[in-house]
Amino acid sequence: MRRIHGGARLASDVANLGYEARRALAAEAERRIAARGAELVPNRSSLFSSIGTTTEEVARALVGHDDLPVVTNNVHVVAILLPVPGIELAVAGGSVHKADGGMVGEAAVQLVCRYRLDYAVIEASAIDLDGTLLDFEEREVDVARAVVAHAGRVVLVADATEFARSAPLKITGLERVRTFVTDRPPPAASLAFRSCEIDARVARAGGTR
Repeated sequence: MRRIHGGARLASDVANLGYEARRALAAEAERRIAARGAELVPNRSSLFSSIGTTTEEVARALVGHDDLPVVTNNVHVVAILLPVPGIELAVAGGSVHKADGGMVGEAAVQLVCRYRLDYAVIEASAIDLDGTLLDFEEREVDVARAVVAHAGRVVLVADATEFARSAPLKITGLERVRTFVTDRPPPAASLAFRSCEIDARVARAGGTR
């Protein structure tokens, strides 16, 4: 551990974890978060699903939805939702990042900018105590910024481990996030989350809120 202002973080908190490691890190919490996140997306709305293991769990939780157009730059989300009859898919194509199945680059950004979607379900590699959403890969961040700018309601899905990590690139601040779904309340040191008007949902074990 190393000390920081307001708490402590793992010394390796700036290391980008591999895809399989991220999937295993908080799998049970991600499933609970995803179930709550999917509940926020009504039928007959439109959705962008971004890169990330938690957003993939949200996609699995959306299989019962109907009349739901989904735009995504995540090949894993495509594979999950392709067999679902009530979901229409559009793919933000681009260069495929094999490490996590993300489609990135200028082509993906341009396609996202053509849409105005009701909802976007996003995640980040890290969340700063001031509420800044952070990530590692510039091309992924470019797509994420476009998504945030072209969605009516941004839903952030993130487990509590993301407050213990950091990353060098800013996606956005809390001003663009309407709903935050997590497994534990944000750290007490995070004044941003306590002071902003975000609709925070805590998906606790056992189904309590």
